[in-house]
Amino acid sequence: MTTTTSPQPTGHQAAYARHDWSSAFRNVGVELTDVPLVAARGSIPADLAGTLYRNGPGRLERGGRWVHHPFDGDGMIAAFRFDAGQAYLTNRFVRTEGWLAEEDAGKFVYRGVFGTQKPGGPLPNAFDLRLKNIANTHVVQLGDQLLALWEAAEPHALDPRSLETRELSRLSGVLKPGEAFSAHPHFDPGHHGEPRMVTFGVKAGPTSTIRLMEFATEDQPGGVRAGDLVADSRHSFKGFAFLHDFAITPSWAVFLQNAVAFNPLPFVLGQKGAAQCLASKPGEAGQFWLVPRQGGHHAGASPVLVPAPEGFVFHHLNAFEDAATGEVVVDSIYYDDFPSIGPEVDFREIDFGAIPEGQLRRCRIDPRTGAVQSEWLEQRCCEFAMVNPARQGLEARFAWMAVAERERGNDPLQAIEKLDLHTGERLVWSAAPRGFVTEPVMVPRSAPAEEHSAEEHSAEEHSVEDSGWVLVPVWNGARCATDLVILNAADMSEQAVLELPLAIPYGLHGSWAPGG
Repeated sequence: MTTTTSPQPTGHQAAYARHDWSSAFRNVGVELTDVPLVAARGSIPADLAGTLYRNGPGRLERGGRWVHHPFDGDGMIAAFRFDAGQAYLTNRFVRTEGWLAEEDAGKFVYRGVFGTQKPGGPLPNAFDLRLKNIANTHVVQLGDQLLALWEAAEPHALDPRSLETRELSRLSGVLKPGEAFSAHPHFDPGHHGEPRMVTFGVKAGPTSTIRLMEFATEDQPGGVRAGDLVADSRHSFKGFAFLHDFAITPSWAVFLQNAVAFNPLPFVLGQKGAAQCLASKPGEAGQFWLVPRQGGHHAGASPVLVPAPEGFVFHHLNAFEDAATGEVVVDSIYYDDFPSIGPEVDFREIDFGAIPEGQLRRCRIDPRTGAVQSEWLEQRCCEFAMVNPARQGLEARFAWMAVAERERGNDPLQAIEKLDLHTGERLVWSAAPRGFVTEPVMVPRSAPAEEHSAEEHSAEEHSVEDSGWVLVPVWNGARCATDLVILNAADMSEQAVLELPLAIPYGLHGSWAPGG
């Protein structure tokens, strides 16, 4: 595992063996509680205090049948608790209605959104339009509850320490039964005076409706408690909306409506999963939706609709408002087309060369004129990008993301890159040839509780933007198990490698909760 500086891209051959990559696709076979973790290399930083929560598919096979796509796997939460240089691991499956039913039956009894079918061919799948809430996409803490998220339905509430499933939560009546609740909330660090969790739900169709919600993340004066809904609005737009992520600034929630069509007939007839019925509209561009946030400078105004560059976007890095130009700047990971796995393809044998890679692109939107300018920030295959949480919605200097080992072309993600968004300088830590990374989480170092002037605070904030750590799960193909790697966020040097007594398939998203 190495760290390199990469100022200019240079291509070279793929540095992985397929069997190392595909060996991660398996069932999680055990649930652990507060198992101590020891660093196999390096040492755990003594001032790293809090819990890293991770979510992802943990059950990929039942009764000898595999899911068609790993995104159809049941959600499994892993919690890594750090305190005074020690680390402890707990993991639990989310006890969803579907997980419990299929555990009892020993086979798939639900269809999967990404193509997994019940046994027996199209006939038993036809007209079965139930959605199995698999709670496998993200996990965040809101108030005293840990929420396991799946964007097509309500979250599941868990105990933050034991990870035991409490209930399918409607957030004290905020959600209606079955209402969509995004798996991609963003945490506003305090643009409107107090920190908030900003999220959305979408009801898609010929006309799609976005519900934008904001929740307090701390108790506030006036009786507002952590977890309370503090802002709520709805907006409708023409066209089918496939939205996985969005971005925020102090004034805007920024959505990108991808140019896709949805033909539900193969899903209704039991031939495909719902997501397999999506298709890009060749030659058509998407559209940015700039939705005013309550409390921002444009509160109460109508949304602004602006054409977007061609391409498909799952995830955004960040967004901010350029005070000098009045532009809204959005950094997103673009694909040339919607990446999907066909009905006859085994996901463990996919041809990476036939799938478009994600690349980081910046769009500068003038909401007054509708003009959009764009440029590439990173053309290396990348995904799962993030900034320091304190810079969410503000201009950030640094980004951390998972990248391919090769600097051109599509491959599995094997490295973590720190990108200087001002200079283009890159630092890369690599797990190649036998390691494969998932989403990195940047954990800021806690600042000393001292009084500063506004000028001192601004200068200090800039100087410490990359002060902290990057935590990333790595599939170790050499030992067919998962490692947790701790990197220094500033120079990407390896601080510790924790070899887990657990094999965890490639995960999706995670979050950091500070404190003990």
